[in-house]
Amino acid sequence: MHSRLFTIVAVVSAVLSLPAHAAEPAPAEPIKYRLCDCHLHLADFLQHTDGAKAALAAMDLAGIDETMVCGMPVVKEWAPSEKIQPQYYLDDDSRCYWYSATDTLVERELEKLPPDQRKRFHPFICGINSEDKNAIEHVRRMLEWYPGFWQGIGEVMTRHDDLTALTYGDVAHADAASLDPIYKLAAEQDLPVSVHSDVSSVWRREPIYLPEIENAVRTHPDTRIIWCHAGISRRINVPTLTTELRRLLKTYPNLWIDIAWVVFEDYIAKGGQIDPDWVAMIEEYPNRFIIGSDKVGHFADYPHEMQKYYLLLDALKPETAKKVGHDNFLSVLPKKAK
Repeated sequence: MHSRLFTIVAVVSAVLSLPAHAAEPAPAEPIKYRLCDCHLHLADFLQHTDGAKAALAAMDLAGIDETMVCGMPVVKEWAPSEKIQPQYYLDDDSRCYWYSATDTLVERELEKLPPDQRKRFHPFICGINSEDKNAIEHVRRMLEWYPGFWQGIGEVMTRHDDLTALTYGDVAHADAASLDPIYKLAAEQDLPVSVHSDVSSVWRREPIYLPEIENAVRTHPDTRIIWCHAGISRRINVPTLTTELRRLLKTYPNLWIDIAWVVFEDYIAKGGQIDPDWVAMIEEYPNRFIIGSDKVGHFADYPHEMQKYYLLLDALKPETAKKVGHDNFLSVLPKKAK
């Protein structure tokens, strides 16, 4: 009875974004692989968080050695007409706005940790409006304010299904002129850039937006670019995706593919069965795929989100599984972080 009550308190605390004093999440499975997480948001769409300590506890339960960590570059507005405060960008039709203070939130949370724990987190700068030419100033400011702290840039939000339509301002593009100086600075500073750029719209089956991410990768060959979710968001269905991915990976050695979030359930393991075409492609490019949780501020189900990849890793050669599950993410980090 006490155990059940404690679980209820944990869930309520997470929903209300209270400090993480609740019960630790239980691992979905016994730890089978040591993993790294290439995609973790410490803040949600209200800039609430369970905190770095809670994230670390969840990582330990899931068998995660190290993780990328960033904030959330937008905030979901609570419109006066809405009686219930939205917690997620899809909760209602109110808008989202860009929020640069998210990077300071990440820095403050990680500074609470002792050095041996802090080194397991690799913080990325994300608090930029991707379509604003002033964005480069924020990136430079963060590098100046917190020297030696940042290890990457992202998740840079560009095309992102409903989030694009809900966010104030112009549509962000992966190859926008506003991002060119950021890609250039990233190369100079040995920083990878993680970019969310949908490959298509929810109504089209052709990769109509593929040129945007390809232009960015092609015109910045010295910048290591991570394409989040292989360009997939909710309701995006592009039958030629693996064909396009093979072409890009063959052509551009500076491109890595993040297979976090819905691309796993909707493409790689649809219906709980691993697609052999994805297995063949990953084996063809074993150094170029990385996995992540894409958790957003709260970590109660974190172990499940990482251990779901066991299904894929079991289908790969052991040496490939180790690269995809662990080593490839570390390979894209700055040399000083390895």
